[in-house]
Amino acid sequence: MARRRERAGWAFVAPNVAAVAVFLLFPLMFSLYLSFHSWDLFGPMSFVGSNNYRRLFGSDPLFLIALRNTAVFTVLTLLPTVAIGLGVAAIVNRKCVGIGIFRTMAFLPLVASTVAMAVVWRFIFTEDGLLNLALGGIGIDAVPWLTDPNWALVSLSIVTVWKSVPFATVILLAAMQGVPETLYEASKIDGAGALRRFSSITLPLIRGPLSFVFIITIINSVQAFDQAYALTGGNGGPETGTYLLGIMLFQNAFGFYEVGYASALAWVIFAILFVLTLLQLRMARRAEVEQ
Repeated sequence: MARRRERAGWAFVAPNVAAVAVFLLFPLMFSLYLSFHSWDLFGPMSFVGSNNYRRLFGSDPLFLIALRNTAVFTVLTLLPTVAIGLGVAAIVNRKCVGIGIFRTMAFLPLVASTVAMAVVWRFIFTEDGLLNLALGGIGIDAVPWLTDPNWALVSLSIVTVWKSVPFATVILLAAMQGVPETLYEASKIDGAGALRRFSSITLPLIRGPLSFVFIITIINSVQAFDQAYALTGGNGGPETGTYLLGIMLFQNAFGFYEVGYASALAWVIFAILFVLTLLQLRMARRAEVEQ
């Protein structure tokens, strides 16, 4: 009977295991294999060893540009996303009149298509767009949102934050709703204000979900492609102002047909994300121990 149950269990699990092997493990290993070869999708592969990685770190100036832009973009996206997500989650966690409508409006960007909303934002950021018209109404000159390389990266960060905040809000709101109400009631009796309750009770008890939001936001920022492509084009924007690692990966794979080089870049991105994730988890665990 035990063997029969074991075989039945494997029979139920087998389709999922096969799907993971075919659609996840095989592409993963094949991309690692490609990173040591030169291939243009049409001709035969040729083994080049570590040349793709040496070219990436040694002789490709665009990699340093993409790495710098991605690092700045990640910082510009991470901090506002977490801060605004915390604030919105704290607001929607309250019970007051009209909070249901506010929750619906706050979560709308979560269901919008990234490319579609980037196209809409592109019209907003044009020189005679809605945003510059609003700035002109209060006496501020028009800002070159998409034509200046520095402002283009800021514009991309604004769009990404607008898209990322609802997800962070959902996670943090669920964590806040799990905090025992008795703790807040006891703190109120002791005379603690709203800010003190938030910093001394809410933040420590949602440290795990907050760390998760940090990690996911970093991963999404480093892998950003669709919003950058739709907002500033596939060439990295004005003067490579929005030339991110995702744009570089797309260009080399489907623009220059250097699939092996693009695979090497993909594994470098994976290594960066892996290290950043480990550092974030280690910092979160150390904070929990100190607490």
